[in-house]
Amino acid sequence: MHSREVRNSFLDFFGKKGHKILHSAPVIPQQDPTLLFTNAGMNQFKDIFIGAGKREYNRAVNSQKCIRVSGKHNDLEEVGVDTYHHTFFEMLGNWSFGDYYKREAIQWAWELFTEVWKLDADKLYATVYLEDDESEKLWYEMTNIEQGRVYKFGKSENFWEMGETGPCGPCSEIHYDLGAEYSCGSKCSFGCECGRYQELWNLVFIQFNRENDGKLTELPAKHVDTGMGFERITAILQGKRSNYDTDLFERLIDSISEITGLSYTEENDVGVAFRVICDHIRALTFALADGAAPSNEGRGYVLRRILRRAARYSRDLDIHDPFMFRLVKPLIETMGADYPEIVEREEYIRNVIQSEEVGFGKTLDRGIEIFRKIAENVQKSGLKTIPGHDAFTLYDTYGFPLDLTQLMARDLNLDVNVDEFDSDMAGQRERSSVKKSGVSVKTFEKSDVVTVFNYNKESISTKIAGIFDSNGKKTDSAVSGQEVTILLDGETPFYSESGGQVGDTGRLETPDGKLLAEIYDTQKSEVSSIYHYAKVINSTLKPGITVNAAIDSQRRLDIKRNHTATHLLHTVLREVLGTHVKQAGSLVAPTHLRFDFNHFHKLSDEEIAKVEKSVNDAIRKNFPVVIDDNVALDEAKKKGAMALFGEKYGDRVRTVSIAGYSIELCGGTHIESTGLIGEFRITSESASAAGIRRIEAETGNYTYERIKQERNRLKHIKEKLNAQDEDIIEKLEHLLSEHKELEKNLRELRRSSVNSELETIINKARKENSSLITKQFQSSTMDELKEYGDFIRKKMPEGVALIGTESNGKVLLVCIVGDELLKEKMWDANAIISELTKSVGGGGGGRKHMATAGIKGLSKINDVFDVFKNVTELLYGSTNVSN
Repeated sequence: MHSREVRNSFLDFFGKKGHKILHSAPVIPQQDPTLLFTNAGMNQFKDIFIGAGKREYNRAVNSQKCIRVSGKHNDLEEVGVDTYHHTFFEMLGNWSFGDYYKREAIQWAWELFTEVWKLDADKLYATVYLEDDESEKLWYEMTNIEQGRVYKFGKSENFWEMGETGPCGPCSEIHYDLGAEYSCGSKCSFGCECGRYQELWNLVFIQFNRENDGKLTELPAKHVDTGMGFERITAILQGKRSNYDTDLFERLIDSISEITGLSYTEENDVGVAFRVICDHIRALTFALADGAAPSNEGRGYVLRRILRRAARYSRDLDIHDPFMFRLVKPLIETMGADYPEIVEREEYIRNVIQSEEVGFGKTLDRGIEIFRKIAENVQKSGLKTIPGHDAFTLYDTYGFPLDLTQLMARDLNLDVNVDEFDSDMAGQRERSSVKKSGVSVKTFEKSDVVTVFNYNKESISTKIAGIFDSNGKKTDSAVSGQEVTILLDGETPFYSESGGQVGDTGRLETPDGKLLAEIYDTQKSEVSSIYHYAKVINSTLKPGITVNAAIDSQRRLDIKRNHTATHLLHTVLREVLGTHVKQAGSLVAPTHLRFDFNHFHKLSDEEIAKVEKSVNDAIRKNFPVVIDDNVALDEAKKKGAMALFGEKYGDRVRTVSIAGYSIELCGGTHIESTGLIGEFRITSESASAAGIRRIEAETGNYTYERIKQERNRLKHIKEKLNAQDEDIIEKLEHLLSEHKELEKNLRELRRSSVNSELETIINKARKENSSLITKQFQSSTMDELKEYGDFIRKKMPEGVALIGTESNGKVLLVCIVGDELLKEKMWDANAIISELTKSVGGGGGGRKHMATAGIKGLSKINDVFDVFKNVTELLYGSTNVSN
């Protein structure tokens, strides 16, 4: 059977038995923040099993895309080594939600295997949980499985649990005997782990709930959750020894062969590399199609690890240039008809993979070379462990994930000191931690005060509920000039920094308007306390006093403009660049906005202009901004509300809708209509990280001020050039052209003068029977010094020279050796510079005919020339110097 026939026949079989046929859920979990990737078919039904959700159907079937590369389901290190592990695979599954149970599940599984797929019943075995007599009885009652072929195993093999508590139940597995040729010997029998007996299908019967005390209680509704590896059953039905021999991998393997000129064989290192690359391109393609993007954290870093592991194995095929992206097309030819999402996003997927390959390829070969040297030193020392510090250097400098270093170490029978690596990694994270808004994030003494942000008021009469000193300790009072942190009772008009929007600033006043304190930042805690960072002004503050809390209204308005503009920008970027664009970070400040998003290359000038124009068009249409503070999360998602990965949302959420244009889950402050933004202007576009672009922009008054400044600068330039608008470019180009020509003439004059001076020095040296020359130049660059050195080499093949210049407390040097000394007497400029810098400091190097050096903190170049004389005498016995 062709793989598509296998998949479709499974779906059709259960479809005819009243199951709702579902398309695969994305491999990026939509509503489960505990998972990086969908790793089982049941993930999307987790809410049903825990009693928190329901569907309009009580039977379902699908082929689910899965990725297993993290947590307890991590098959990454096994992929390629054997012929059946995968990072990406499909799981065929059927489910019953409080409907049919063990009898039907067992009966239908046997029917599909033996009657539809015609598997030999004599090769099938079943296992059940040790205490599940019911399932054992049903196997013999509902099927014609041979007596004695239903085995009982314990909890670790045949009892499924979602976690330490929650839904659980016994499971029954169906195994297939590949035959005696796969056995490990004459004593091989069912249960042997040699690989002869392959698990094909797991039928899970969810009938209990494990309580906190460990006891099992019967669930009111019992469920069936089954899972069968699609690649494995396809190999069985196609009579193949390996999953990689099936038509699922045929086009990929053929393409790799075409690219490398190598043939795939199962047993050697080439075969391992083929399998790794085939598997990893599948995982990358489907993850990217479903919205993931390479990055340095979370699922993005997992993708980067997968790609870099494949790149490492490509070296075993003697491939050093990017090529993985070329495998996307043959994969689409195999699977695109069943998964149109990879067809729709082919260009994006290819571009992202190619970009990642190019980036890592620049350091991979150098990193491999460094690793080999590290490993050689470890082996020479008689040790078996690569230091974690070295593994961290490979990670930090060359982008080698730890598991890639471990992989290469295992090839040499070496370990890696993971604890030492983790310690270095923790140190780096601590060093790179950023303080919020320039305010030190304190640990405050525990407080029970709960403060609620009021979106609708810009000033509130309230009481001070608590004061904390600079150490985060509660205090009974605060005096003028003291910086403290304040809690307000009940409500506050101050927005605390969240979701990229900065915290509010403002004032605390007496009821009659006297200034008590300036609020310069607002932050929130994890327990619903809102902290107002304040400086006390001409007063004494105490808990319990009544104050008027008022924000800086103009600053808030500017923030609101930028936040709503950020939503417009997000929508426009998806329209202009593609729906792969997802927010990867943001800053909403009064002066500007910053928006990070995943995209694989720099935006062109045309794309930037189009984005800017589209945002301004939306502003001028003056769309109303509608905020709903209490929407069911499911309802919001049905309306298309965009949620940010990593953000935690409750059952009820707040949505911000720009009528007919965009809708996002957002807790920030916004203007009432887009027209109030005024003008939107992109000020920069740059790379924030690999695969992440950053746009910075301004709105409102800040855009106006920038335009005014640019107008004044332009006016000043026009006055200096004596030009009008229509001829300013022409005059500027003419001026630059003249300047360039003058610089060229000046260089020629300087070169002629220096060459004449060098001719004089060379002639003098020859008269003095000297082969050594030293010369200091004024205001020269390293490139100019090299040019002068080439002139000396050409004119004086029997000579050696050290020339240099002093610049900003640093000495730049060039040493040259003529061809006669180089070839006949084996003089070496690199050796001279090396010995020289040992004596005077600095660093340098080069080749035998020319080497360079830079020395900081040395103001007198003549001191270096004296050392040069001593070095040449030490190395070659010559002391006669001309200058």
